[in-house]
Amino acid sequence: MGHRQALADERKRVELRLDGVDADGSFSGYASLFGRVDLGRDVVERGAFACSLEKRGAAGIRMLFQHDPATPIGAWQEVREDARGLFVRGQLALDSAKAREVHALMRGRALDGLSIGFRTVRARKEAKSGVRRILEADLWEISVVTFPMLPEARVDSVKSSNRRQSNNDHASERLAATIRRATRLLNERKSLR
Repeated sequence: MGHRQALADERKRVELRLDGVDADGSFSGYASLFGRVDLGRDVVERGAFACSLEKRGAAGIRMLFQHDPATPIGAWQEVREDARGLFVRGQLALDSAKAREVHALMRGRALDGLSIGFRTVRARKEAKSGVRRILEADLWEISVVTFPMLPEARVDSVKSSNRRQSNNDHASERLAATIRRATRLLNERKSLR
């Protein structure tokens, strides 16, 4: 039983900043940030999720509400490691009453956390600091939660559901394209001199 307890499932919460949620319930951000000490004195190292992601892919990682396996609320469309951490992009299943409730709470900024559920495969504890470095983790779920464990992890991209925001997005894209064209023209003029 002792070995089994050592491999017990773990949960780590991270904060999620929401500026709005797309009408279809989609959102993205970071479920974990590498090299950051969380409130439980754990640090997830880069590459910790690589084996798990290769084995399961996004489709094999569940999106839950408050870590309740009886309350799936959507699906992760993308889960990947990058230089910063564990990037996630998912969509709430708005046909579900609980997902509609979570959607409303997220849009109202009342619910703003993400939490990873995993089993530690390999870790190293630093005697001096007491920090546990998670070298490999078997990731099995990511939940939308009330209280985050890692305050620095945030949603980077959240779309608004209203038409005005959509128009603003298009206007921003047009402005960015205009700036790129102007920069290219300026560089061409400089090279002619």
